Amino acid sequence: MTRGGREKDQDEPERKCIATGESQPKAGLIRFCVGPDGVVVPDVLGKLPGRGIYVSADRELIEKAAKKGLFSRAARQPVKVPDGLADLVERLITQRVIDLLSMARKAGDAVMGYEKVKDWLVKGKAATLIQASDGSERGKTKLHPPEGARGFIGVLSAGEMGLAFGRERAIHAALAAGGLRTRVVEEAAKLAGLRGQTGGHDGGDTAMKDT
Repeated sequence: MTRGGREKDQDEPERKCIATGESQPKAGLIRFCVGPDGVVVPDVLGKLPGRGIYVSADRELIEKAAKKGLFSRAARQPVKVPDGLADLVERLITQRVIDLLSMARKAGDAVMGYEKVKDWLVKGKAATLIQASDGSERGKTKLHPPEGARGFIGVLSAGEMGLAFGRERAIHAALAAGGLRTRVVEEAAKLAGLRGQTGGHDGGDTAMKDT
């Protein structure tokens, strides 16, 4: 399993983390580039031009790379690292998860609300259960995540989930199988690493079950 909390697939392209020296799938890494002004820029979409510099989706490792001059070493030139780089990456990845979840909702591949999520789970349509990290534990234990890998995400707050669904807050949501689900899970795993929440499969502690 990678530092970002996702299972390693041997067929995925790998890159080396400049902070650990270890190679791992690109999906578990944050890509950085050096801009024309010599400033390190996080490339969360992986589309910026230039040579990529990779760091595991882990706050401590990003801070280590910034403090130890590892970006300059990897770029083979002096570079400027903006203050609060790890915080910036966390904000960007958070927004990325929210945007992808919103896309899934608009495509009909995501629902929110206890009753709708429960219905999807009962019918086997839900592939991933999403629950707010700050939601009531008693309420969250009433829903069981689907079996298997990538079945649970618990790294988003109720407010962050609400943004994806056009509401003030959301506690329960579910994703159907498909490409968008894979992307949401991958980005949520990165966010979990950045927030130090690596206890669950894909972003946060695994949902508790009724006893």
